[in-house]
Amino acid sequence: LEWVATLGHAFTSSIQYRQRSLVINETGLYFVYSKVFFRGKICNNLPLDHTVFKRNPAYPASQVLMEDRKMNYCAAGKMWARGSYLGALFNLTKSDSLYVNVSETALVNFEETKTFFGLYKL
Repeated sequence: LEWVATLGHAFTSSIQYRQRSLVINETGLYFVYSKVFFRGKICNNLPLDHTVFKRNPAYPASQVLMEDRKMNYCAAGKMWARGSYLGALFNLTKSDSLYVNVSETALVNFEETKTFFGLYKL
């Protein structure tokens, strides 16, 4: 997902936002969280995946830190909504970058109180 780092409730402090990712500037223990709010009118019951990834320039592939999958979340002909929240502690290294992917971007409600992503150092 793409985020706006300068409007509304956004607060990056010393963390950089670059290429859809939060970039760690100091090695340490961090609480990482992400909430995504899905909603729609059409029910196709495709899985709703919400994943937080970590990548580091020293490694070729991204690593999954947290993931959630919603199944059987709607009924035909009815408006529906589902939230997904992920949060956990991770030891992160300087230059790690974290980003969020979802399976159905068109179903995401991007209101800042409903869909967000962040971290803080402990």
